[in-house]
Amino acid sequence: MVTAVAQRLASQRKEIDDTLAAFALSPTQLQEVKAKMRVELERGLKKDSHPTASVKMLPTYVYRTPDGTERGKYLALDLGGTNFRVLVVKIRTGMRNSVRMYNKIYAIPLEIMQGTGEELFDHIVQCISDFLDYMGMKNTRLPLGFTFSFPCSQTGIDKGDLVCWTKGFKATECEGYDVVDMLREAIKRRNEFDLDIVAIVNDTVGTMMTCAYEDPKCQIGLIAGTGSNVCYMEEMKNIEFVEGDEGQMCVNTEWGGFGANDNIEDIRTRYDREVDGGSLNPGKQRFEKMTSGMYLGEIVRRILIDLTKHGLLFRGRITERLKTKGIFETNDRLALLQVRSILQHLGLDSTCDDSIIVKEVCGAVSRRAAQLCGAGMAAVVDKIRENRGLDNLEITVGVDGTLYKLHPHFSTILKDTVRELAPNCKVDFILSEDGSGKGAALITAVAQHLLCVQFTLRDIMARFRREMENGLGRDTNPTATVKMLPTFVRSIPDGSEKGDFIALDLGGSNFRILRVKVSHEKKQTVQMESQIYETPEDIIHGSGSRLFDHVAECLGDFMEKQKIKDKKLPIGFTFSFPCAHTKLDEAVLLTWTKRFKASGVEGMDVVKLLNKAIKKRGVNIMAVVNDTVGTMMTCGFDDQRCEVGIIIGTGTNACYMEELRHIDLVEGDEGRMCINTEWGAFGDDGTLEDIRTEFDREIDRGSPNPGKQLFEKMVSGMYMGELVRLILVKMAKEGLLFEGRITPELLTKGKIETKHVSAIEKSKEGLTKAEEILTRLGVEPSEDDCIAVQHVCAIVSFRSANLIAATLGAILTRLKDNKNTPRLRTTVGIDGSLYKIHLISHPSVSARYARRLHKTVRRLVPESDVRFLLSESGSGKGAAMVTAWASRLADQTRQIAETLAEFRLTKEQLLEVKKRMRTEIQNGLSKNTQSTATVKMLPTYVRSTPDGTGERSTAIRCIFLKIGKQMTRILDMQ
Repeated sequence: MVTAVAQRLASQRKEIDDTLAAFALSPTQLQEVKAKMRVELERGLKKDSHPTASVKMLPTYVYRTPDGTERGKYLALDLGGTNFRVLVVKIRTGMRNSVRMYNKIYAIPLEIMQGTGEELFDHIVQCISDFLDYMGMKNTRLPLGFTFSFPCSQTGIDKGDLVCWTKGFKATECEGYDVVDMLREAIKRRNEFDLDIVAIVNDTVGTMMTCAYEDPKCQIGLIAGTGSNVCYMEEMKNIEFVEGDEGQMCVNTEWGGFGANDNIEDIRTRYDREVDGGSLNPGKQRFEKMTSGMYLGEIVRRILIDLTKHGLLFRGRITERLKTKGIFETNDRLALLQVRSILQHLGLDSTCDDSIIVKEVCGAVSRRAAQLCGAGMAAVVDKIRENRGLDNLEITVGVDGTLYKLHPHFSTILKDTVRELAPNCKVDFILSEDGSGKGAALITAVAQHLLCVQFTLRDIMARFRREMENGLGRDTNPTATVKMLPTFVRSIPDGSEKGDFIALDLGGSNFRILRVKVSHEKKQTVQMESQIYETPEDIIHGSGSRLFDHVAECLGDFMEKQKIKDKKLPIGFTFSFPCAHTKLDEAVLLTWTKRFKASGVEGMDVVKLLNKAIKKRGVNIMAVVNDTVGTMMTCGFDDQRCEVGIIIGTGTNACYMEELRHIDLVEGDEGRMCINTEWGAFGDDGTLEDIRTEFDREIDRGSPNPGKQLFEKMVSGMYMGELVRLILVKMAKEGLLFEGRITPELLTKGKIETKHVSAIEKSKEGLTKAEEILTRLGVEPSEDDCIAVQHVCAIVSFRSANLIAATLGAILTRLKDNKNTPRLRTTVGIDGSLYKIHLISHPSVSARYARRLHKTVRRLVPESDVRFLLSESGSGKGAAMVTAWASRLADQTRQIAETLAEFRLTKEQLLEVKKRMRTEIQNGLSKNTQSTATVKMLPTYVRSTPDGTGERSTAIRCIFLKIGKQMTRILDMQ
């Protein structure tokens, strides 16, 4: 008998083990799940495969996590299950750990969950109304963040179309509609209060933001509760169906849909299929039905029924309660020691052995759920590590959900699985204590901050527009900081230019000379040969005569090498410093910039100084332009729509084609002329003091020209590296970097260059570069140090791009207004090392800085189509184009002069005409010669002119008629 009992128990044990074996996943199976999840993550990000991907990778338009500067009072709504929560969140003083929350929970009855959309949102608004009454805040218009924990397709942070209901919701006329609009309409219908709906997020994103407020390393959110989902911060360049490439955006994976394409059928059990078949959305959310709390209890119930049918549980008796769907809620008390009392409460007559088996079933189902979540998480953290180009990654995951919070082993199994499947990632998990509602408020705060940034840029745009007006006005120009200098360049190349020219390009420590040949054979072509000459520091800071003698010597060397010493070629001179032009070949230097300090040049005509130095060379300076104008003309040769030129390099400047009628400093109203804005001096009058930082002021104090070129010092390449260095020094002093260590190298001015900033900013290899550069500075940076330094570089670089975009936006709106067109179509020619150094594999594909600039311009001037054209040949070619234009103009003038030359009379000729006329007058008056005279001198018999003495009016009419040979004279007198 004992043997028979033992055999029966062994057989029963085997049946139970066989049933539960399908829930035990091997390491190989988990690796396969990870790999398949990774494939689906990538497919969801790709433009072509996104529509059919099972993991939708939905953009959230949340561009960053909180940085501790957020402040204010916000309303948050949290809808994601049978309970709906309304909160007021107060963030005080903009510091971390200073959030106070007040909330109230409202139930959502089943008939509303599965009724109409209008009924659902009316119920939500009724709950909001009750809460605002409770808080006494009905008359306050609060910014609102809406946590909506269902799959949504977003086109903006405040726009979300419901893709499909999950978690038992089935309200009609909602799927495919914008839930923010539905909430706004419901608020209007109630007509009791008004709210500013700033952001819509799902609970996963809200959880990440809540935890990121406490831990800046948190860049992943996980929900393991009624539903299952993950979000994380993805590189923008990887999200192919969203415009823009720089920075990051939080992606809502909606990984609950993983498996919809049957790629996890090998690990699904018949119980999973039964649960799926009996759900509200068969065939959908298959991964969620294997991992989330809403379905685990139902999987357990179906396993228990199966075991009972085989006589392995409850003495083989299946009660009506056990047949009832939803009898086992996944509140995870099933995994605790009170299993038997719970079974009794449910009317299930159980033995001690039954309790043990039920506990095993619950353990197997929940263990598999934790392992599957771990495999999915391993795919996510490995992707982030590869995005950043790291060998090892340290990152934090913010977690919420009853399954994670209450199950005694779920979190441990999840962490162990991630550790095994992603060994190169150190992943910390922190629990969201305040739920996703706080996260919605924080996202609203971040979104409002970004709106403020946009408002600030528009404000700067307006300020620069006013400065442009001042610079163009005759009365206001003398005191304007933006000088708006006329260049006397009146058109861009029109394709008729030709000839052989020399271009000189002086604007930095390197001086370039070019020979430019423009020919017309089958089509217009340009051939260029150039040579770079160094300009030593002692010449840059010496006398003006030494500087121009150096230019002349370099020119002589170049002409000798080109074998053109005996040719008289026209020269175009690119002189990249602020000059006042009186005509195309006259330019008075206003002030040196870019570290140049040559004496005796400011206030002088640089063309005369250069001509004096090169007079023995037999060449002729026909035009002087700055590098900005040269860039516009270079790009204008390739694209005749180009009417703006920008330099973003060692210095920064812009020029554009202005209507002559608006340029008070130049005579004439017809046509256009290129204006050199000299925008580097923007802010010299204090206009930008509200946005300048302590680091900007320190840079300015240590510069050769304190108080001048303030805008240039905030955005140009000459100062960007130094800005980063000063910020790092302060952070180190405050113990935020390098464990407070400050080395002599870090304290040395100029040790961090702009090229270092650009290298560190790159997403993948940037952290490696940061470590390399910081090591050379004598610090031993941790991975966190490198991430922080990369963030500093990005902020400094992005500020530069944003400010340039704002000032360029002012120029573009002026062009649009000048043309009186609803939409501006134009091209911006652009050059400069800061812009170019951010370019990657192909010149037309720009990296972070350029993308940020382009995107911000589009946002600030939405009624425009702007093409950014990189100047491939620098401004020297542009100087040659101006010279070609001047030569063409000179040729045209000469031809006209030659045509009109015979109409020009000298003084001697005019005296001779006078003499001959005098002779003919005498001949006409003389009786003997009158008949042959050419000047007839006919008498009129009018003997005097009026002398004013007549007292009565006199009318005299004299008519002489000659018909044939007869003449009639009539004389009337009165």
